[in-house]
Amino acid sequence: MTADRRTRPGEFPGRALFFAFLTVAAILFISGIDRLVERQFPDPDDVLRLVQVRDVFAGQGWFDPTQYRIDPPHGTPMHWSRLVDAPILFVMVLLTPLVGQAMAETAALIIVPLVTFGLTAAILGRLAWRLLGTRAAIFAVLACGFLPPVLFQFRPMRIDHHGWQIFSVTLALWAISWRDARKGGWVAGLAMAFGLSISLEVLPMAGAFGGVLFLRWWQDAGRRDWLVAFMQALSGGLAFFYLATRGLSPIEYCDAISPAHIAFFLVAALGTWLVAKAGSLRGLALVFLFALVAAAGLGVFALMSPDCLATPFARLDPAVDQFWYRRVLEGQPFWEQAANYVIPMLIQFAAAIGATVVLRMRSHDWLRSWWTDYLLVLVAAFVLSLLVARSAAIAAMIATIPLGWLASSMLLGLRQAASTARKLAIALAFLLLLAPYAPVTLYSMALPTEENMAFRQANLGEAECRVREQVPLLDAIPATTIFTPLDIGPTVLLGSHHSVVATGHHRSEEAMADVINAFLWSPDEAEPIVKRHADYLALCADLTETLLYENGNPEGLGALLKAGGHPDWLEPVDLGQSEQFLLFRVTD
Repeated sequence: MTADRRTRPGEFPGRALFFAFLTVAAILFISGIDRLVERQFPDPDDVLRLVQVRDVFAGQGWFDPTQYRIDPPHGTPMHWSRLVDAPILFVMVLLTPLVGQAMAETAALIIVPLVTFGLTAAILGRLAWRLLGTRAAIFAVLACGFLPPVLFQFRPMRIDHHGWQIFSVTLALWAISWRDARKGGWVAGLAMAFGLSISLEVLPMAGAFGGVLFLRWWQDAGRRDWLVAFMQALSGGLAFFYLATRGLSPIEYCDAISPAHIAFFLVAALGTWLVAKAGSLRGLALVFLFALVAAAGLGVFALMSPDCLATPFARLDPAVDQFWYRRVLEGQPFWEQAANYVIPMLIQFAAAIGATVVLRMRSHDWLRSWWTDYLLVLVAAFVLSLLVARSAAIAAMIATIPLGWLASSMLLGLRQAASTARKLAIALAFLLLLAPYAPVTLYSMALPTEENMAFRQANLGEAECRVREQVPLLDAIPATTIFTPLDIGPTVLLGSHHSVVATGHHRSEEAMADVINAFLWSPDEAEPIVKRHADYLALCADLTETLLYENGNPEGLGALLKAGGHPDWLEPVDLGQSEQFLLFRVTD
């Protein structure tokens, strides 16, 4: 903890860390086996990700991310990156000739999340061992199994992009601990370019790493190569990944890396290099020059893409904003989350931040400086998780190293404690550290509110609707467009040959607004909307989205259908589906 890693004796404990990884992997697999058997994806995004990969596997162009069965005939261009599709597609291409496409897909649903976690855990274990020794490294990897945000993002069938975002941040964190400034800066920059190319959600973390490397320069001009290399690799990596996944497409969107973003970072990289060439600048002069570089980059960005100065969600349709964007809790700040999510998260993050402060206080020389950098990155990730809940997984993964050290120290203290009272106190603190969700969850289950019970039932295994089992029945109908709620749209695409009007993906904002308004408005107002888009309408009566429409307007079409009624322009269709899966033909 206080010694230079170059003087640490012993070899890297690869076998012990591998067994720690297998332990967490077993937790992930066992906890998700029921969902895997039932083909119950963690999120609609995972379903649509598999649809997107299937399209490429079937021959759709690599540079064409359009989902042609969403809002046909033109389709919906997806903002997702092919970088995430690539490993899934690789497994399918490799295994399909051996076991068939269905089994190859199932294998990919298991292999890809676990490999992503394995790579991330390997980096964490390596970094923790170099800093704190074998015991802390093992506990750091094991701590992943006690952090729900991490477990959720790496469970089987979780094939959306969040796991790779976590990997990219972890790789950058490891890289800035290297001795070689150029190599470390380049790898950190490439890692952030990879993460940003997957999603702009990583941008604050790229800023955090850039800020840390700027502080290194501020403290010692001889360390300016860190930021120069980081910015060069970041800008060059963004250009490379854009060309590799988007080609030379002239279409530009504000919700993903575009030529304007690349231009900003190229200007920033050039400016950083020029400032470094100016000599050993310090103080306000350095701040002033970087302010000019930032202004130049923003100016180029504004000239190339003035519409993107606002956030991609700033001008959403009011209905889409209220009944979709604000309802996606993982994208909302912590004050919008339930207490049984926020309180345990705050306990673990507070412990991790406190442990990092202690590690810094006990260290000296370069290691004290390193723990300062680590603390800044951890706090930045924590603040981001307070503003965007799904970012908690990134902060949790960074927190595993100080939590691993703290857990190993507590166990050592438990072993050495002389009194029973002290042993009991340490044991309780240890349990609270690793499982703070347990008492809060038990409390919410013992004293549930009526609203929580309704929404829990609506989400529990998709309740009685069992949409995954009903959707294949739709293939008895010739291929057409079906008007469905947003959340079940991806399942219809995956399990049938039909198209849907919209899913929960904002580039089809107008179609999303039509779906939401049709279910909210009266049957007479909904009729022209539905008839304009689709020949059939399908609805799961007992899922959360339907409940939202019912609560939004008890007199609306969604509420009427949920109650068992229907307007004259909808004709019930019986394909042998469950009572909760409602299917109607749209009459002329």
